[in-house]
Amino acid sequence: MRLLHTSDWHLGRSFHGASLLDEQAEALDRIVDLAVDNAVDLVVIAGDLYDRAIPPAEAVQLFTATLARLRRADIAVVAIAGNHDSHVRVSVYDPLLSALGVTIRGDVGRLQEPVLVQPKDGGQVVAVYPLPYLEPSVHGPLLRQEQQQAELGAEAGTEAGASGRISHEGVTRWALEAIRRDLATRGGLRSVLVAHAFVAGGQTSDSERELSIGQLDRVSVDAFAGFDYVALGHLHGSQQLDGPRLAYSGTPLPYSFSEERQRKSVRLVQLAADGSPSVELVPLGVGRPLQTLEGPLQALCRDPAYEGARQARVRAILTDEILPLQAMARLRERFPHAVELRHQPPEVQRSSASQRSQTIRQARSPLELATSFFGDQQGRDATPGEEALLREALEQARRKEER
Repeated sequence: MRLLHTSDWHLGRSFHGASLLDEQAEALDRIVDLAVDNAVDLVVIAGDLYDRAIPPAEAVQLFTATLARLRRADIAVVAIAGNHDSHVRVSVYDPLLSALGVTIRGDVGRLQEPVLVQPKDGGQVVAVYPLPYLEPSVHGPLLRQEQQQAELGAEAGTEAGASGRISHEGVTRWALEAIRRDLATRGGLRSVLVAHAFVAGGQTSDSERELSIGQLDRVSVDAFAGFDYVALGHLHGSQQLDGPRLAYSGTPLPYSFSEERQRKSVRLVQLAADGSPSVELVPLGVGRPLQTLEGPLQALCRDPAYEGARQARVRAILTDEILPLQAMARLRERFPHAVELRHQPPEVQRSSASQRSQTIRQARSPLELATSFFGDQQGRDATPGEEALLREALEQARRKEER
């Protein structure tokens, strides 16, 4: 079977206030063309279909039109709700659409119901399990109860910790155990899991929404054992974590300057008869590029070396001693798509590189760490009022943790 793995479309997203819908439409056109040209049996979309729970109408129309084009080409679709999506809204018509070859799964209660995909070449059916994003506080109690009823042992049951709090690791393991129980009854079918989670070892970007504080959102690689291919969503950079078997496809477009150097692509996956996957990364090559420029304003505006950035979305880091007047307006005369300006004069750069980094290393209390980080980011010390706000925020976090 041949499938195309994509994820994190974030339809309806903007970039520094500018709509990305036209570029997203271009990216989806490219994905449909690749699916058709490569005669894939299945397209999987691993969550974050939209950028927010109630997306704009234009984003919904684009999503619907894209699915219709795939179905007209006789390509099955399996999509799941991500942490940006409303599980109920995106899957409200799933029981009807699934009969027509389109599955949009947001109902965690149906995680043991695979989509059985028949390859066009007549090969053996493949069991595709859509696992929507799991919120520990919402889905954890139900899955823990099912796990206890299945009497699968103490190890999985202790993932919640002594305090009884349920982690992403725990809720994911319970869900996957339930799926594996169903898979064991399928007579050795090849299997694909579609999931939306933060797997330990993955490389992050600034544009991803945090799932929890600290590293409590991490799920270990070994939790996903037993599936021939695991199509992941959530992290925006294309990457694999267990050879080609377990991987993120990444976003079709860059959604922050932290993704500036990422090569946006989709993964074409060929499942052999024994279930082993072979993967080809296909660059999408669509959308306006991002570029960070650094230097004095006059050099950025006049130096021919920067001419190639004229059509890019530009982040400018100005190193002038004093921020020039109308700096952004002057930048946009040369770079019409400039969207972000930062001022880092030489004094701030020297301080950030030495004194402030040393202060962070020597800091001891949470407040010292917070104020040192503030100084490192702002290039100055916090005022008494700002320090009071940091102290109040830390105290609220401490009280919340104690509850």
